[in-house]
Amino acid sequence: MKFKDMPYSRYDCEQAKKTIAGLTEQLRSAKTYGEAKDVFLKMEEERKHLDTMVTLAQVRHSIDTRIKFYEDECLYYNQALPEVEEFGQAWNLALLESPFRADFEKEFGNLMFINTEIELKTFSPEIVPMLQKENDLTQEYEKLLASAQIDFRGKTYTLAQLGPFKVDPDDATRREAFMAEGSWFKANQPKFDEYYDKLTHLRDEMGRALGYEGYTTLGYYRMGRNCYTKEDVEKFRAAVVKHLVPVADKIYRRQAERLGKPYPLSYYDMVLEFRSGNPRPAGDPDELLEAGKRFYDDLSPQTSEFFRMMLDNELLDVLSTEGKQSGGYCTSIADYGVPFIFANFNGTQHDVEVITHEAGHAFAAYVNRDRVPMSYIWPGMEACEVHSMSMEFFGETHAEDFFGKDAKKFLYSHLSGALTFIPYGTLVDHFQHEVYANPDWTPRQRHDCWKKLLGVYMPWLRVDGEIPFYSDGENWQRQHHIYSSPFYYIDYCFAQTVSLEFWAKIQKDRKEAWDYYMAYTRQGGSRTFVDLLKNAGLGSPFEEETLRSVCEQADKFLADFDLSGIE
Repeated sequence: MKFKDMPYSRYDCEQAKKTIAGLTEQLRSAKTYGEAKDVFLKMEEERKHLDTMVTLAQVRHSIDTRIKFYEDECLYYNQALPEVEEFGQAWNLALLESPFRADFEKEFGNLMFINTEIELKTFSPEIVPMLQKENDLTQEYEKLLASAQIDFRGKTYTLAQLGPFKVDPDDATRREAFMAEGSWFKANQPKFDEYYDKLTHLRDEMGRALGYEGYTTLGYYRMGRNCYTKEDVEKFRAAVVKHLVPVADKIYRRQAERLGKPYPLSYYDMVLEFRSGNPRPAGDPDELLEAGKRFYDDLSPQTSEFFRMMLDNELLDVLSTEGKQSGGYCTSIADYGVPFIFANFNGTQHDVEVITHEAGHAFAAYVNRDRVPMSYIWPGMEACEVHSMSMEFFGETHAEDFFGKDAKKFLYSHLSGALTFIPYGTLVDHFQHEVYANPDWTPRQRHDCWKKLLGVYMPWLRVDGEIPFYSDGENWQRQHHIYSSPFYYIDYCFAQTVSLEFWAKIQKDRKEAWDYYMAYTRQGGSRTFVDLLKNAGLGSPFEEETLRSVCEQADKFLADFDLSGIE
């Protein structure tokens, strides 16, 4: 079914409470495993339908935040879902206490019980009003970003539409675009500061209400982390500073030399990799999607079937339009067993990375669409990002189709970008740990913390420049994950490390690399992140040797890369 034809009707959350309560009682009174399993499967169907209606409302709202109907539907779920969660937690407790737990584990594995135990640690009825407020605040933040109308050279642009000017080869154009964007954020900064200040205190209050030291422990539980700790994350951050920051620093020193720019670089020079311009896609959005079809046809029969299904059912919304939420994401529509991709094409290389990155998520969900329980369709966030970031590297095999004459540029840029991203993503994580350890900081103290950490993780960046907002250590407010999904961002860094393993395997044998990819992907969310990697024969980002090895290989590849003929 085409996305536009999928019917939506508000899921009655009051009725949902009664339905879940009834199923919970049935589970508790089940006399045999067969009875208990039947109730469990009914609950799965209920959850799928609830998830479908909420997803349809959220996606349609993100496509056009100006449509009041879907905005109101999202506001309804913001208030109603935390109340439903109380009944869901009662179900979770009944499942954990079921006399048939061993039977469930034998058929479905024990991970669903491990994750359920973690989920129980994230909720009590006392925090329902706080969860409702958190939902509203994050929606207000996203709406503010989507509302941006930035004046630039006599025209008005959204944040996404301004993007191409920020990477224009002309120095004056880039600088002016950064100035225009920074001025818009600066004008709206009181709101950005207000939203984050309220979110920080609210989350700290939630953590304390549940008996934790503040938000950090609760944040880890909410991320479903079931196989690594805060200490493991700290060790990874230290390994990034030790092994990766020096490699990234060399990349930017070479970039400064190519551009004829002083080192450290300004914000508007850091984004330009080549004097002749960054790689640009060879085609309009329709042509890029056709190139994507050829890539997935060539990659495997499974990916061919998947991507054609996505196109046939119009399950991609990729154009940057007025009122559209910024960024990109992939989600799934449970009742129909299909994924959905949301993006904002703007004529930059990011457009191609969306076709591969978000489609990596979507392909993994499609492969595992029939898994029971539904929670096994997707693994943890860090494991999900392996699907997407690694698929980007498989996309390099069709670089000429996607980029034409800029293919060579892209191959250099994509690998260098993967390496330079990890320090940034690690910075985002470190910053959030500092913020939630100091919830009473003023907005200025948060900005100063960001600016200080920039010196640790991104020493190639000049932070005393003239761009408003950027030069004051405030540009973290552009990163919506910091507002809406605390502690998520480090997951990209773990996954990028694993994806670099795939990059190294692809250089040797693409077919064998794809076999590793499918061995990883076919497991869905049935195992923890560490076990998914182990079962697929991959190294773990929590082992320092993994990061050291991929850094060494990628560093040598870039140092030897032939950039002759490219200005």
